[in-house]
Amino acid sequence: MSETPKEQNSIPTSKVQRSAKFVKTGLKIGGNYVKHYSKKLFNPDMDKSELDQDNAADIYQSLSELKGSALKVAQMLSMDKNLLPQPYVDKFSQSQYNAPPLSGPLIVQTFRKYFGKTPDQIYDKFNPRSSNAASIGQVHQAELNGKTLAVKIQYPGVGDSISSDLKLVKPFAFRLLGMNEHELDVYMREVEERLLEETDYELEVRRSIEFSTACSILNNVVFPVYYPELSSKRIITMDWLEGKHLREFLATNPSQELRNQIGQALWDFYNFQQHELRAVHADPHPGNFMITPEGKLGVIDFGCIKEMPDDFYTPFFSLTSTDLLDNKEETIKAFRLLDMIHTNDTPAQVEFYYNAYKEMISLFAMPYINNTFDFGQTHFFDSLYRFGEKLSKMPEFKQARGVKHFIYVNRTNFGLYNILHELKAEVRTDTYKPHVVLAY
Repeated sequence: MSETPKEQNSIPTSKVQRSAKFVKTGLKIGGNYVKHYSKKLFNPDMDKSELDQDNAADIYQSLSELKGSALKVAQMLSMDKNLLPQPYVDKFSQSQYNAPPLSGPLIVQTFRKYFGKTPDQIYDKFNPRSSNAASIGQVHQAELNGKTLAVKIQYPGVGDSISSDLKLVKPFAFRLLGMNEHELDVYMREVEERLLEETDYELEVRRSIEFSTACSILNNVVFPVYYPELSSKRIITMDWLEGKHLREFLATNPSQELRNQIGQALWDFYNFQQHELRAVHADPHPGNFMITPEGKLGVIDFGCIKEMPDDFYTPFFSLTSTDLLDNKEETIKAFRLLDMIHTNDTPAQVEFYYNAYKEMISLFAMPYINNTFDFGQTHFFDSLYRFGEKLSKMPEFKQARGVKHFIYVNRTNFGLYNILHELKAEVRTDTYKPHVVLAY
């Protein structure tokens, strides 16, 4: 069992305080490299696993104290199994479930700022100990008029420090990801846009109501009721959903039938949004879902929404869900529309990227080929990870390729695949299909 994180009494909020924290972490990492290479003098065969573990621990500790966008980026990277060495994935994935919570005085301060009242003056009961602390906010249980509520409180300074934090994260990202500057800038801009939305809790409440209403037609998916009058720019009040997070649920050794039911609910939830709403809940980490005692999927967070414009949706889903890939000329056209093949590529480069991307999309689209797909099988995921690893080592993929929409759409779909794999669920994949018509 993991130990409960200690409470945090303050968060560095000014640019100077936050950059000082990054500098200090950078010095620690420098020290880790010196230590590693000193040991390597005496043991030339030593690999980098100890160095990765030390660096991952130091970076995670620093980010979890700073919270906010830097920690969120770490969380996102931990979900992409191909981007980081395993020690980073292990350490950063902790932020999906638990980060150090804020102390009582900081919570009261936030309430006074946005409501002019303390939590005790607003609710009949308010538990000052958080039940869940993550990258951008933490959740407390409260009661009002006989109802049990979940109150999500954003950490002080998180919304105001996104742009400066991401600039500070860049040197770490360079070292960890090996991306070039242009590619990293495209990535960071898109991340910044989504994070600015994610820290606007008034926007989240509006979207939560809109999306949970639209998705209420789905089987075995449930949502909390939201209370705009008890919410503000940095605080959200909603119904408390009883249930277990994915890890706790799987620890109860659920039947295959129940795992399939939850898996189907997840599949329908994501594909209904992508293909009927053209906008999707783009944060598919396990901490955002609960499995209720009735065996339903509870969705408890709509902070990150990615809208899909037609000029992305049509070429991308034509590639995954029609026989467009059988037509080389039309496939290359779609790759050009999606900026996967560039106008100044040589014929040899066009051929190289055509073959690489065709293989990638054929793999990605496998769940769509038949009406059902077994996500418990390891062969499909081994092939995905092997292919991802192969691409990450190719110099041709060190340059920016693909429109910015890929960042969150890929994250969403691979995140969904990973959760379905953990569930070992078999699902019907023909329930909500892409709306694309081939023109050739």
